[in-house]
Amino acid sequence: MGENQTSITEFVLLGFSFGLRVQMLLFGLFSLFYITLLGNGAILGLIYLHPRLHTPMYFFLSHLAIVDMSYACNTVPQMLVNLLSPTTPISFGCITQTFLFLTFAHTECLLRVVMSYDCYVAVCHPLRYSAIMSWRLCVTPAVTSWILGVFLALLHLVLLLPLPFCGPQRVNHFFCEIIAILKLACADTHINEIMVLAGAVSVLVGPFSSIGISYIRILCAILRIQSGEGLRKAFSSCFSHLCVVGLFYGTAIIMYVGPRYGNPKEQKKYLPLFHSLFNPMLNPLIYSLRNKEVKAALNRVFEKKRTS
Repeated sequence: MGENQTSITEFVLLGFSFGLRVQMLLFGLFSLFYITLLGNGAILGLIYLHPRLHTPMYFFLSHLAIVDMSYACNTVPQMLVNLLSPTTPISFGCITQTFLFLTFAHTECLLRVVMSYDCYVAVCHPLRYSAIMSWRLCVTPAVTSWILGVFLALLHLVLLLPLPFCGPQRVNHFFCEIIAILKLACADTHINEIMVLAGAVSVLVGPFSSIGISYIRILCAILRIQSGEGLRKAFSSCFSHLCVVGLFYGTAIIMYVGPRYGNPKEQKKYLPLFHSLFNPMLNPLIYSLRNKEVKAALNRVFEKKRTS
């Protein structure tokens, strides 16, 4: 058996092909993921401690915060290690990282559909909101999103584990992304690639279309608002939500559904940064910290500290 056919159990992530100075700059930038953990952790704490935030919207936001923190913890620490020591190998924990990333990605895709429906009911049917968004209707889709996320990731894992991996063991990515891993297999990966495409269509294109329909109806309802100030605030909130949703789904669709998804260009490997780093930083700002209830809860926390 030739050298290139030797079975391997460790992978080396190629990461970012930049000079030392740029890599040190990236290390400082990516270290901001601790702010992501702090921001999402603060949101979780506020939602847990303040009864006024025990509503369906903040229930879903707490799940989104957990997903965001998990995203960052799954990929960013290894990215920081690679920036400092690019040749450090990662063992079959690489497969675990792939599984976890797919789990969190699928779960977030489905959670955002539920969140868009919650927003639709709140704007278009405000008088029936409490009756429609019962706690049973909240818990069931949230739990289902997690279960489906794990199940879909397990399907990819079951197809991935039997594959023999041969040299070279260099993964052309900054984390163990599934397409980059499949390129190292010395066996036919056609079924795996079909499953990746089918899974991407089911959790990206379908949910994104559903979210689009929800926001079209929300925009129609907003246009009927008589107050100029209310119209401006509603448009501002809706536009910021659409930007985050578009960034999340758009980058993922380009990666996995766009042309030549099985052979991404060099530039495409940087797109998952939006999922691992930038989106988790934006979500607390867009969905939570701009809300009056969260601001009021934060003010109460600061006031208690001053008086204590």
